[in-house]
Amino acid sequence: MLILRDAFSGTAAVGGFAGAGLMQAMRYGVARGLFSNESGLGSAPIVAASAQTRNPVRQALVSSTGTFWDTVVICLMTGLVLVSSGDWTKGIKGDELTNLAFSHIPVLGQIVLTIGLLTFVFSTILGWSFYGEKAAEYLFGASVVKPYRVLWVISVMVGSVATLKVVWDFADIANGLMAIPNLISLLFLSNVIVKETKDYLWEGNLEKSTENIPLDVANSVSLPS
Repeated sequence: MLILRDAFSGTAAVGGFAGAGLMQAMRYGVARGLFSNESGLGSAPIVAASAQTRNPVRQALVSSTGTFWDTVVICLMTGLVLVSSGDWTKGIKGDELTNLAFSHIPVLGQIVLTIGLLTFVFSTILGWSFYGEKAAEYLFGASVVKPYRVLWVISVMVGSVATLKVVWDFADIANGLMAIPNLISLLFLSNVIVKETKDYLWEGNLEKSTENIPLDVANSVSLPS
């Protein structure tokens, strides 16, 4: 109720539309949203392209659920814990606020937070390592894979000892550099996406396989995934 009330209250509206306040709200809202679900970055299709699936539209539907689970479920649960704790009124922010909020839940709170962080960190390191490796391999060939992995391990170590502000700023810049060319590409590929969605989804051919389609055509229809 607190979230809903403040979101639509006069105070929130005035503060949100006051020039710099609006700019900062959009800047952090978009940045943290992208960091959470990667929507529009073009990273998830790298993994989707490696999946065994009947057709690209079927895999695209599966991939789209990632945004729901990540943002609507996980982030919402975290937000509810933060708001319910009341610690946000003390001026505490970031990881300190999250740690304090979960500590109010006896025993279970710290366990849930620790397991959540471990799984998130581990999966993130593996996921982004795979993204970068495939991009580097595409640009420079298979010989670059091993040097890339060494550089990746070093970058993980550097990131773990760098200040939080530096890490966030670097992540936001990197996400922006990925999003801009990817969103432009999506505009050019919109006709392909609509065509494949129509063929497989709207016409009820979601179980149709691309196995019997010539290789050059199959490669072209795999783009929207």
